[in-house]
Amino acid sequence: MEAAAASTEIAVLAWSVVLLLLQIVVQGTATMDLGPKYLFSPRDENRVSRSVVAGRLGRALKNLLETFPAFVALALALVVTGKAGGIGATGAWLWLIARVFYLVLYASGIPVARTIAWFASILGLLLMLIRLMS
Repeated sequence: MEAAAASTEIAVLAWSVVLLLLQIVVQGTATMDLGPKYLFSPRDENRVSRSVVAGRLGRALKNLLETFPAFVALALALVVTGKAGGIGATGAWLWLIARVFYLVLYASGIPVARTIAWFASILGLLLMLIRLMS
């Protein structure tokens, strides 16, 4: 049973990396209005994309990076300590699904639902932490 439970956290961890890479690529693509000369440069001059969506995607990526290390640490700690599964696995899935919704809602400019998705992702981390500390 533990091997199957451990694979849940590892699978969600793998999907979280897919989400991270997707956000990096989508955010980078959204800044194409800056032009290839600037995008391929060392970006010494600080230019900002005129695209509202690019700004939202950049902020959403920054927000993901604020909780991503905690998610990775918790997922790995649950597996290593043999506490994978249960509410830890539920928390991992909640975090990932909430982060996907957060990205879509933020890019779309939907403020209140975006905040609810953020709180859901934090709840996911808390469930993982509770499982780890139990």
